[in-house]
Amino acid sequence: MFAVRENRAVAALLAASFLFGATFVVVKSALETIEPLSFISWRFLIGALLLATLALPRGVALWRNGTLAGLALFTGYALQTLGLEVTTAGNSALITGLYVVITPFLAALFSRRPPSPWVVGGAAAAFAGVVLLTGGSGLSLDAGELLTLGCALGFATHIVLIARYAHRHPIVPFTTVQLAVTAVLSAASSWIFESGPGIPDRSVWGAIALTSIGVTVGAYLLQVWSQTVVGAATAAIVLSAEPAFGVATAWVVLGERLSLQGWLGAGLIVAAIYLVVTRQRDETSRDAEAVTPAH
Repeated sequence: MFAVRENRAVAALLAASFLFGATFVVVKSALETIEPLSFISWRFLIGALLLATLALPRGVALWRNGTLAGLALFTGYALQTLGLEVTTAGNSALITGLYVVITPFLAALFSRRPPSPWVVGGAAAAFAGVVLLTGGSGLSLDAGELLTLGCALGFATHIVLIARYAHRHPIVPFTTVQLAVTAVLSAASSWIFESGPGIPDRSVWGAIALTSIGVTVGAYLLQVWSQTVVGAATAAIVLSAEPAFGVATAWVVLGERLSLQGWLGAGLIVAAIYLVVTRQRDETSRDAEAVTPAH
């Protein structure tokens, strides 16, 4: 019975990573017209409002835990955006992908259990795939790269916090709080680092609507539900399929072609997901990679 739920959770995470990756071309186009933090604030605000119509968040514990997860999510987006101002897109994609490697060890730190060898191997293979897929080379560690490294830590922390807290709360309200916190902090940051989240141009509303409904609502609901079934490390490895889906979408929509190196990278990511999903069947392995919910 658990294997069936686990398979569904992995499928849901793959769907989430597809949504994250497939909308990259939409976001890239929108950012020619609107500033990044402003776009993020509108996208997450609309997502939070949509979910709030389904179920209002109630309870101190839900708001506290959801706010912690929202802070981590915002940190990832904000530091990635600031880092992109002073580093290349390739370096940003590569360093952001480090969350795949960071997550298993961060989860082990929280749970005080060593990560499963299968997870460590899968994380290493997934990151190697990201390196090949993004064409990372000549990487330095200047200010932009250090900011992006903080972004990777933020996204890894977000995955671990979901694994720790998602079991305790209804999924929709818990997700709503995360989106609301990210929206508010993004709007505030936009006033500091940009010109402020003004009313977007009419040409951007389609991208905002698509990412709000498809990604901010759809993908994060899928992720939160999935992480009530599988652990943080497995979630991170499955979500590493995002750049592969992004490249595939760019291939279909923009006509961009994948090199042999890129195909090898995508293959490594698929192999890493297969390795972890097929080897994490025994209870000992699952316990070693999961964050045990506190009671």
